[in-house]
Amino acid sequence: HHSAKPLNGVRVLELAGLGPVPYAGQLLADMGAEVISVARKGQPSQPVEDRGKRSLVLNLKSPPAIDAILKLVEQVDVLIEGYRPGVTERLGIGPSECLQRSPSLVYGRMTGWGQQGPWSQKAGHDINYIGLTGVLNAMGEDGQVPQPPLNLVGDYGGGSLFLVSGVLAALLSARSSGEGRVLDVAMIDGALSMFGLMFSMHSEGNWSTTRASNMLDGSAPFYRCYLCKDKRFMAVGALEPAFFREMLELLDIDAAEYGEQYDKNQYAQQNALLESTFASKDRDSWAQLFDGSDACVTPVLDYIEARDHPHMKARQALIERDDVLHPNMAPRFSGLDFNPPQTPARGQQTRELLEELSLPADVIDTLLEGV
Repeated sequence: HHSAKPLNGVRVLELAGLGPVPYAGQLLADMGAEVISVARKGQPSQPVEDRGKRSLVLNLKSPPAIDAILKLVEQVDVLIEGYRPGVTERLGIGPSECLQRSPSLVYGRMTGWGQQGPWSQKAGHDINYIGLTGVLNAMGEDGQVPQPPLNLVGDYGGGSLFLVSGVLAALLSARSSGEGRVLDVAMIDGALSMFGLMFSMHSEGNWSTTRASNMLDGSAPFYRCYLCKDKRFMAVGALEPAFFREMLELLDIDAAEYGEQYDKNQYAQQNALLESTFASKDRDSWAQLFDGSDACVTPVLDYIEARDHPHMKARQALIERDDVLHPNMAPRFSGLDFNPPQTPARGQQTRELLEELSLPADVIDTLLEGV
């Protein structure tokens, strides 16, 4: 019976901070987990990341709130948190307290620098983490400052996605062994892990630390973006010779005039030739010309244009709900249609969730006062 979501029955306690932990919680919730998010007073709501969760607002400085969290821990399979190392221990909800209450608990901890090391207590953000790893320095034009790839590579790629895959693996092992685990999810580890291809190429002499000198970093004429007449862009990813030949044909460029595809000595004139070619027409004219081809030449859209692109529309890649654009569930599971659930106001279910813990009425009132 496959219309059930894959994580139905799994319960997750999320100690909500900003960004990457709520996003990991969102992915688990999308897959059917029941996610209970504990927020601090005044923490802003995140309409996409909070979808499908229940949330309660608690003052973590108050002992009754900590007792309530430990009670919740006894009822969940997974806890995820993104504080600096040592913070949950000081609050009394560290791994040892929680695993004592629930020996099969998966306790997922996500930080930028990791749980140990001389920088583990230092503040930082995505740009700092990917800066330390060598990943940020590999991006951008030679001689120009690196452009941060938003906060996708450190926070979400190196953080949230590794937290989710680690949680799922630990959950599988807890199901069979009854033993929980503590996960040390460091964004620097995740970012480096994703950079593995470049280390493989480096070992073979095919990748260098010099920016804009490698095949995938925007320096090759056949793997970069071009400015069009209307100041919009086309993306060219014609790596394979067959796709590359198809691109030249559609651009009406003579292969002999262009020269050898992979000859770095010719890159400068090849870049210039392709730049002047793409500058001769608007983006959408090129997009139309290349629409049915395998040349790997496609328009660079903004996210509003992306929503309306026929391919994205056909897949319902973005779903509008209450004036919020929601990305569809990823990955997609057979037999399962995704409809973004309502995002309740943060803390709306505080009383309901505390009552489910069978706490005495006066304790519940005290907890609600503090928020």
